[in-house]
Amino acid sequence: MDSGDQALQRAIAAISQSDPLTKLLGQIKLGRMKPTDAGLRAVTDSWLDAYRKVIESGGLTSQALRRLDPHPRLAVLIECGVLTGEQQAVAALCTSFERAVAAATE
Repeated sequence: MDSGDQALQRAIAAISQSDPLTKLLGQIKLGRMKPTDAGLRAVTDSWLDAYRKVIESGGLTSQALRRLDPHPRLAVLIECGVLTGEQQAVAALCTSFERAVAAATE
């Protein structure tokens, strides 16, 4: 495994640790948790921050960044009412991602 693959695997692991989709989205769909619950907000805020830090850490190729694109996951969380597109952390993550893609090498 080359260093680019290793960097991608580390990035995925870091993002996955606090991913609200895998841990809590099912609870919302089952009605056991509301999108506005404080615990869910804490997990989501932590995930957004971790995701942004991974993106900003550098060293990822444009191909790796395409695999880490946060937009699909954000869309699901927005659709479920967990996030809004106007939240500062959501906008910061999207901006960081776009900057990283623009600066990345193949």
